[in-house]
Amino acid sequence: MLQGRRILIGITGGIAAYKVCEVVSTLAKAGAEVRAILTNGAEAFITPLTIATLSRHPAYSDRDFWQPRDRPLHIELGEWAEVFLIAPLTANTLAKLAHGMADNLLTNTVLASTCPVLLAPAMNTDMWQAAAVQRNWQDVLTDRRYHTLEPGEGRLACDRVGSGRMAEPEEILGQVRSLLHTGGKRDLAGKHLLISAGGTREHLDPVRFIGNPATGKMGVALAQAAQHRGASVTLVHAPLEAKLLAVLKGVRLVPIVSAAEMQQALIAHFANADWLVMAAAVADVAPAEFHAEKLPKRSLPTTLPLRFVPDIVAGLSQQKQPHQRIIGFAAQTGDILAPALEKLHQKNLDAIVANPIDQPDSGFGSDQNQAIFLDRTGRKQAIDPCSKLELAHRLFDFMR
Repeated sequence: MLQGRRILIGITGGIAAYKVCEVVSTLAKAGAEVRAILTNGAEAFITPLTIATLSRHPAYSDRDFWQPRDRPLHIELGEWAEVFLIAPLTANTLAKLAHGMADNLLTNTVLASTCPVLLAPAMNTDMWQAAAVQRNWQDVLTDRRYHTLEPGEGRLACDRVGSGRMAEPEEILGQVRSLLHTGGKRDLAGKHLLISAGGTREHLDPVRFIGNPATGKMGVALAQAAQHRGASVTLVHAPLEAKLLAVLKGVRLVPIVSAAEMQQALIAHFANADWLVMAAAVADVAPAEFHAEKLPKRSLPTTLPLRFVPDIVAGLSQQKQPHQRIIGFAAQTGDILAPALEKLHQKNLDAIVANPIDQPDSGFGSDQNQAIFLDRTGRKQAIDPCSKLELAHRLFDFMR
């Protein structure tokens, strides 16, 4: 998603500027072309040399703005950029953006560009909550060019605990990747996507369970991509790492453990969903009996009686309304097409993702994935190995 892509980063004067170093470094290492503009305030916190070293390209400041060139620098940078990230966004620069002001290289370049602009504010809690700042923020949100990462809560540099903390680098990087793929389109706006993620656990006793290696990374990537494209998202998820869920600000999270709990949660939310994307690895069987207390080793059964778990997606497909779509996943080894096609028709799905889990860098636990998309009309699209976020976007493209 990043090789050869052109990303412009504007850095303004806040202590959170140090976090941008990780963003710049990650993008450059992934093969992106990175250019950066530092305001005078930003140079009080980090130096152009630091950013130039991390980006492998000279960083620009207002000193460069006034130097003679064949073409004005702000025009050249504005036309060059595919995505323009401003992080941290201070109250001062926010006010300039809201009112169309252009008094430095950064703000002139914003007005001279036409690409999506991603804003990541950072400031003291009282500053962020000030009526004037919130008015400016709401004004900016009316411009479809601007995409936002609202500040989170936590301990700030002033030792205040509250809102105003800039989004973490991983969250910023995810949305940059999405904007590079979509060009800023919000083609899922107005839709509610219900997504399942992770591997369910079917307990024998409080400490032992039947499970699978699913980590939920694919489901989280689907939730990210959907949200970045304008959808409201509910994620019903089995136990996942907190770090994985941290990138999903604004997504409604419904934690569950067992297949029965997932079934109950999905039934509760399905009526209000436009699409259901069933990415969770739901158990097929569970222990026939649950023991409320941990079984001593000597009492463990040498054979374990099992019961089948209800087929969640097959049940929901019977309730599907004409406007609703259901997308399933088929994690397979060997031949992935035949079982996926059977599942597609047998369970009355609109589309299915045939997902090989026996190939390198794909399937459970991997940051990458590959798949073949199939739908009820006979369309088929093979997706070569890519990041799970890119695969999520490719799936939504396929469904459009």
